[in-house]
Amino acid sequence: MVHEGALLESQTLRASVAERTEALDKVKALALLPDGLHVTTRMVAHYFEVAEHVVNRLMQRHRDELTKSGMRTLRGSDLALFKRDILSSFSESYPQPRSNLALFTRRAVLNVAMLLRDSDVARRVRTYLLDTERAAREAPASAPVDDAVFHSLVEWLDRRIAKGVAEQSTAPEDRGREIAEEAVRSIVGRTVVPLLNQVMQSHNELRRRLDEHEAEMVRLRRVLREHEAAGSMAALDAMNSREFGRHIARLCRRDGCEQVTVTGGTGDSPAGILGYTADGRRLVVQCKARNPGSSITSGDVQRFTGMARLEYKADVALLVASVPFTRDALLVAARHEVTAVHRGLLEAWNNGAKLRALE
Repeated sequence: MVHEGALLESQTLRASVAERTEALDKVKALALLPDGLHVTTRMVAHYFEVAEHVVNRLMQRHRDELTKSGMRTLRGSDLALFKRDILSSFSESYPQPRSNLALFTRRAVLNVAMLLRDSDVARRVRTYLLDTERAAREAPASAPVDDAVFHSLVEWLDRRIAKGVAEQSTAPEDRGREIAEEAVRSIVGRTVVPLLNQVMQSHNELRRRLDEHEAEMVRLRRVLREHEAAGSMAALDAMNSREFGRHIARLCRRDGCEQVTVTGGTGDSPAGILGYTADGRRLVVQCKARNPGSSITSGDVQRFTGMARLEYKADVALLVASVPFTRDALLVAARHEVTAVHRGLLEAWNNGAKLRALE
């Protein structure tokens, strides 16, 4: 069974259930503005029982996806008109922004439910969506029609047409039989064959979508295994560079970092992470997943410092390793204001402690 957290990780999976807005009312009644179509940011926050700034932060991180789902921002004359015609009759006292107002459709609110991590209401909506999807998949379906069945049916029609014409034809000339056969085939070609083609096209499209979903499920199972396995240092030691980098990126997001992206991490090269802390500082991270028994040297720190400060203009620089740092490496890191996340600090961070450099 797919866990509700899968919707947080997969935009493809979110898109597949984007129209199931009835899930919102199944979990909790969603109040709408007087136009019957939209809700404000405050109303979205009230529905999911979170602070308004949490929704604002989510909007910043996923603006493109939410805009495709129906979120829009009113400004200028559009905002003035909406205030006059809609919000003027709204019973709730709503402080009006001076320059813009974000509006969400029900579809956009459902999209928020599939992105919002720290909300019990959002989790219940995701669970409902996946439960109904699973029930639909498990419902009995008619057997698919494949290419072999299609061609067999056409051959059967040909035989029946030929037999029928032969039995009904009284003309001795072969030409009369050929004309009759052509007439019957023409009728079938204009009726039965197009219908069968539509059936085949629908079946092929369904098969393509099932293949896509299967590939997505494989990816999600791997992501969920990584989530489950990341509770111990042994699990971190078993990760390759790319997996280690993705896991460190998740820890950064957990501590409030935004726009977090992972670069590198192919082969034996270290993975890099770029992003911003919750208060807007530029974050640069290098992740080194090395074999137990090795260590981070002062040369490793110096190379990272030059890259982070000169190339990326980092405000916060983290060098994260699954192995210890040498004494000289720790001294160089302290001198250049690089946070050395050595094995002991990484274990505490991985087990839920917040990293002070990100606060």
